Amino acid sequence: MKKIIINDIEYEVIRNDKECLNTKDLEDKITDYFDSYDYIMGDFSYDKVRLKGYYDSSNKKVKQINDIKYLDDYLKNYCSYGARIFLLKKLK
Repeated sequence: MKKIIINDIEYEVIRNDKECLNTKDLEDKITDYFDSYDYIMGDFSYDKVRLKGYYDSSNKKVKQINDIKYLDDYLKNYCSYGARIFLLKKLK
């Protein structure tokens, strides 16, 4: 299990396609907006990263659009085919 720290929050790296995760670049992109999310997913398209926050299904803030159990649907419907993906899980 690989762990990283970004902006004083510890994450477990769940997925890291082709080692696309660059923590130095993410420190500027992951703002306090993402602090409440249980997961942060990033996908690369045209050499730019898009970030999306997700909650555990049991989190009281969860809605279908940000429920981690629907991550595969998001990847299939909104990400480029073959896009490099990373997924981080916040450690409590």
